Amino acid sequence: MSVPSEYAGKVVLVTGSRRGVGKLIAEHFLAAGATVLGFARGAAAIEHPSYHHFEVDVGDTDAVVRAFGEVKKVTDSIQIVINNAAVLTSQYAMIMPPAAAQAMVNVNLLGPFMVSREAAKMMRKRKWGRIINIGSMAASLEPMGDSMYAACKAGLSTLANVMAKEFAAMNVTCNTLAINAIDSDMLSQLPRDKIDAIIAGLPVPRFSQPDDILNVIDFFAAERSSIITAQTVFLGGVN
Repeated sequence: MSVPSEYAGKVVLVTGSRRGVGKLIAEHFLAAGATVLGFARGAAAIEHPSYHHFEVDVGDTDAVVRAFGEVKKVTDSIQIVINNAAVLTSQYAMIMPPAAAQAMVNVNLLGPFMVSREAAKMMRKRKWGRIINIGSMAASLEPMGDSMYAACKAGLSTLANVMAKEFAAMNVTCNTLAINAIDSDMLSQLPRDKIDAIIAGLPVPRFSQPDDILNVIDFFAAERSSIITAQTVFLGGVN
């Protein structure tokens, strides 16, 4: 595979890099010549000379700050951040355990805030950066049983939009990719017939494939996308 000039020499931080979409994205950047820093609660699942793994729970604000202290022992710059780590408990609001709701807020919303905040401090020195959040169709479709998850994912777009204004002077863009559905451990937690029915109602009625996701990631991360910020792209025609 040829190495795109956009990623040769770039340092990319991917949260939730141990499996699913996060692992897919991390491997994509590695194959394209980037150095990848992976944040995940478990041990590394990627072996590559340009991959550096950090065991960290992004839902723990103190742990995120400590992790960035460790990152700075490896590199003094980060150019691209992919806020992918997320947890999901799908239950009706009246029976949702408060601890599960709090975990979603911590990991799915506060985590990206902390990671973006700390990474932006490093991007400021180089005056270049791309922050890309992985959102969800749930933010727009608002399915029953996903009240807290959908709220967090909707908040993720708002978070990016406000940060886009705050970071624009540093030449740092902030955008969100809202995935419809892709086969993953998270998706397996949900009733497949429910997901199939939702997908069938979309303008493009199919599950996302890896290249669908990577195509938008590459678009947001590109050097030529310096004017693209505070945007949310929904896959499958969700609106």
